[in-house]
Amino acid sequence: MAETSTVARPYAKAAFEYARDHKALEAWSDMLVKLGQVVAERDAQKLFASPKLTDDRKVELVIELAEAKVDDAGRRFLESLAEKGRLTALGAIAEQFERLRAEHDKRVDVTVVTAFALDDKQQNKLAGALKKRLNREISITTQVDPKLIGGVILRAGDTVIDGSVRGRLNRLSEALTA
Repeated sequence: MAETSTVARPYAKAAFEYARDHKALEAWSDMLVKLGQVVAERDAQKLFASPKLTDDRKVELVIELAEAKVDDAGRRFLESLAEKGRLTALGAIAEQFERLRAEHDKRVDVTVVTAFALDDKQQNKLAGALKKRLNREISITTQVDPKLIGGVILRAGDTVIDGSVRGRLNRLSEALTA
């Protein structure tokens, strides 16, 4: 069976292009996130795998359980997924849709891991520096990891910048043992 992200990619792209062209990015984003959360539940996965349910009934159930606003285009999208047996890929579709949307909006979500909590001034200074460096709007989420000793670890998508003392010590240790 194909990897879920591979299966989700063309669906996410199609949904994104439709939503972008119809100026409905936020509505589709909300809808896909809610639908993705429903199908991520183990019980829902069993339900959607049942051959006893028709594709139409599966679509109705996922909409009902998600309590999402689904327009005609959204319903047709879900019907297409159900017909191909891809409803369970909705979580991955939503994730990839969000990546495409962030790229379109020139926005990036950055996770900052530090040894100590950052105050607002420090977060704003860091966001300003990252905005300048990445040429994108920055949304920062902070986490505290007391094991770091000092420094920071930045995660932006697939990019990780480890400026922590622990990371530097690990690199020094590797260099000395090589």
